[in-house]
Amino acid sequence: MATLSAVSSASWPNPNPSPNSAFLSQDSHHERNPAVQDRTSMGQSQRTDLSGDGDEDESFPSSPNHHTVRSPNSNLREVVSHSTSHVPSLLHISFNQDHGCFAAGTDNGFRIYNCDPFREIFRRDFDHTGGIGVVEMLFRCNILALVGGGPEPQYPLNKVMIWDDHQSRCIGELSFRSEVRAVKLRRDRIIVVLEQKIFLYNFADLKLLHQIETIANPKGLCAVSQLTSSFVLVCPGLQKGQVRVEHYASRRTKFFTAHDSRLACFALTTDGQLLATASTKGTLVRIYNTSDGTLLQEVRRGADRAEVYSMAFSSNAQWLAVSSDKGTVHVFGLKVNPGSLGNDKSRSGSDANNAVTTSGSSLSFIKGVLPKYFSSEWSVAQFRLLEGSQYIVAFGHQKNTVVIVGMDGSFYRCQFDPVAGGEMTQLECHKFLKPEAAV
Repeated sequence: MATLSAVSSASWPNPNPSPNSAFLSQDSHHERNPAVQDRTSMGQSQRTDLSGDGDEDESFPSSPNHHTVRSPNSNLREVVSHSTSHVPSLLHISFNQDHGCFAAGTDNGFRIYNCDPFREIFRRDFDHTGGIGVVEMLFRCNILALVGGGPEPQYPLNKVMIWDDHQSRCIGELSFRSEVRAVKLRRDRIIVVLEQKIFLYNFADLKLLHQIETIANPKGLCAVSQLTSSFVLVCPGLQKGQVRVEHYASRRTKFFTAHDSRLACFALTTDGQLLATASTKGTLVRIYNTSDGTLLQEVRRGADRAEVYSMAFSSNAQWLAVSSDKGTVHVFGLKVNPGSLGNDKSRSGSDANNAVTTSGSSLSFIKGVLPKYFSSEWSVAQFRLLEGSQYIVAFGHQKNTVVIVGMDGSFYRCQFDPVAGGEMTQLECHKFLKPEAAV
């Protein structure tokens, strides 16, 4: 069983800032968790918007282990190592909660990028190496969760470090007996995923709220909703192919079997109502209602086995993007009407429904006679990349666009036709690890 230890500063960032303020400060004292001990005072720790659109914060300090420079493309300062000719190795890539940014963990630090327009916002390159294997953003604020990684990790692999980039240092940590596989953040919660257990903490005081046991989960599969009004957490259950859904607002737990094989990947809508799952076979993707575990739709990625790396819903739940080791990013049209799930969104302008009608096989009229393959629902649009490379996907903030980030250091933004479908159009492509990207 994993044990917990945690340390934090004397004051802690407010996880529920005023929506009218770009700065997140903690002015009141909170009741402290006995497991949380003071380490050093944070002073006036704040959460700051990292969009680069506001005024520069003159109190943004630099550490003695960093060299600070200004970025010409951002109002934030950036920290780079003294050796700017080094091209780092990627250890981790992930989008933030609204898919407007992505974070990259490297063998000597981490970097944050804006997706549209594409630009590097800032970086932290540690002297004397220092690999970061997990970087989890909290929307666009200056608080991140870091876990060490690579051959020379900056932090132990069994610790989650809470990094305040306003101060360029860690302000707290969570320690465990085994390696951390993933971290998920909400404005009010920190979720830490281990091999066979998940820990849920209150963000304000690092108080442990819940522990969940899972089947072996080496990929750290876990997804959480982001609406303040509801909190849904999805993770593997205790059996092969089983999904566990925690509805914290209504205090309900739901188990259901999503696949016969082990789970390989899943994605959750922002409101937590829809869940997409893929197994280790990687041929089919299924969409479930998280409330009751009802299978709502099944789509086919392909006929051959594949490792599904990433899945993402569009913000309106009309589309689902899927990437795998086959090198093709697929976009599927979803039939689900959010209104039927108790959501007041409407599916006006039925592009997705029109596309889904044409994405099924032309042999579907003999369903039940030929194998299920011939009546499958196929992707509406595709974008082809290098086979074997690992890519993560998300939908862009512009209509009908997809953002793709690769472990090879590539960034793509492309557009799909929601009715005609077919090959997507590439809008831009960048190699974001080039040393000159920072100057």
